Amino acid sequence: VQFVESGGGLVEPGGSLRLSCAASGFSFSSYFMSWYRQAPGKERELVAGISNFGSRTNYAASVKGRFTISRDNAKNTIYLQMNSLKPEDTAVYYCNRQPTPFPSWGQGTQVTVSS
Repeated sequence: VQFVESGGGLVEPGGSLRLSCAASGFSFSSYFMSWYRQAPGKERELVAGISNFGSRTNYAASVKGRFTISRDNAKNTIYLQMNSLKPEDTAVYYCNRQPTPFPSWGQGTQVTVSS
């Protein structure tokens, strides 16, 4: 199982970023997939999830209305469109399945929201 996250960077408050996560080593379309994030000194938290074929999504209250998760099963990839970014969104973002993540995690992609 392997995850490769990308698309992070430094953005000003109110800005946008689109994250991507390419997955391999398992039957991608069989699983509910999610984005997680971990801020310095904090535990990893669930940000957003999407069902096997995209019909259902869920979001943490802190990002609802600002973030949109999507997936492309043909590319074994999930995406996270992040709009109206806030400094508190600063974290390393990871993808994995939900509800029980695989033991292996990718390197994540750093998102820093700062002026």
